[in-house]
Order: sequence, then C-alpha cells, then structure tokens
Amino acid sequence: MASSSSGIVAGLTAGALAVVGFLAYQASASAPESVAAPSSSTSPAATGPKDKARKPSPLALPANSGSGTRVVYSLAGKRIWLVDSQAPAGTKPRTFPVAPSAVSPAPDTYKVLTRSLKITGSDGKPVEHVVRFANVDGTTIGFSAAVDGTMPTPGATPQEGTGAVRLSRADGTAVWEFATVTVKVVVVP
Repeated sequence: MASSSSGIVAGLTAGALAVVGFLAYQASASAPESVAAPSSSTSPAATGPKDKARKPSPLALPANSGSGTRVVYSLAGKRIWLVDSQAPAGTKPRTFPVAPSAVSPAPDTYKVLTRSLKITGSDGKPVEHVVRFANVDGTTIGFSAAVDGTMPTPGATPQEGTGAVRLSRADGTAVWEFATVTVKVVVVP
C-alpha cells in the first residue's frame, strides 16, 4: 500500500505543479507591460515609473545667472547668492533670504554703484551696510540691513516707492564684505 500512496502523492504533486505552471504562464501573458519582466533590451531604469520633472532646490544657484564673481538676486526666490569665482571647485556659494523692495529692478546684469556704512533708509529706518546697484525711475535699489535687526513681515507689502532689499544684520555684513564697488549684481526673474 505504501507504493500506491506514494504514487498517488507523486501524481497529485505533478498535477499541482502543472496547474501552477499553467496559471503562471497565463498570468505573465496577460500582465500589463508595466509589471511584465523586462526584456534584455531595456535597462532597469527604463522599466520604473517615469521620472517627474524635478524642481530645483530653492537654495540652488539659479541657472543662467552669469559667470565670475557676482551677487545673484532672484526676484521670485526672494534670495541672494554670493558667488566667488576664486572659491575652490565644488564650493557652494553663500545664500541668504531677503525681503524684496517695493520697486524691483528688471532682470539684467548691474554693478555695485555705491555703498554706505550707515544711513537712514528710504523707509525712515536707520540701516547699515547699504550696497546700491540700480536705479528704477528715480528709486535707488540696494541691499541693506536695519540697525535694529528687524525684517519686514513675510508677505507684508513693502513701503511704496522704496528700493530697499532687506537682509538680516549678519547677512548684510556678509554682503557688505563681498559686494565692493564694481562687483556684478545679476538679477534673475
């Protein structure tokens, strides 16, 4: 009887394997291409989901922002970068958030025109480390820091007619040390 039961078990096992093999074949034949096994002509990267366009980091230096030593000012990003062409390769430029002015310069390349260590800003606040680089319809545009360390509230409307692009005091000091007269200022959208 042992030989007949082992024959039955072997027959059932063979039958089960045949059914599983047939079902696997059917499943692979009817599977959508996105889950089917890759062919030898496609790379593993090509079989994954399509890469969505990646947004650059808001801290990344904007593309097409010029070359050489320069200050890059992104109007939409509300941020500046200090790009030192003498820095070792691979060094990331320093970057700081800014509170934009009510009057903005057009995207273009400018040069630092004048600087003032301490003055009263166009909004009536005492400011320091003023770096001026453009004029728009009689309004001077420049970077500065309020002596009292305040920054405009994010989203607040800047005082009409001012060209003050405000930074924190520490960031204003860094810009002051970097952006001497004739250094380029590249304004990007």
